[in-house]
Amino acid sequence: MSKKKDALLAEYAGDISEKFSETPDMKFLNKVVAGLGPAIYNRDASFVSGSDASELETVRTNFLIKKLGLDDGPHLMHAIKEVIREYGTSERNKHRAVVYYILARRFKKEDAYK
Repeated sequence: MSKKKDALLAEYAGDISEKFSETPDMKFLNKVVAGLGPAIYNRDASFVSGSDASELETVRTNFLIKKLGLDDGPHLMHAIKEVIREYGTSERNKHRAVVYYILARRFKKEDAYK
């Protein structure tokens, strides 16, 4: 594993511990990060803007519905906004890997990452 990836994983794990009061499952976090591929190194793609409605829509459509296979409904956007709120409004840039990790765990869809 690259030093850069190791540093990012440590940062993600720190956010999960601090912002969500959870002990990160590093094996699962690694799977989420692998699923994002090179996007974790792209400044724009590696973050979720909690105030950008089109960005939240992308998370709903591409991640919750397509990747996790969830049925569409208002509960999806509610869950996204809840995670964004918990991450903290003062935290302008929310790591996509952390948001995806928390959402997958909340919906009990870890098996989407085999």
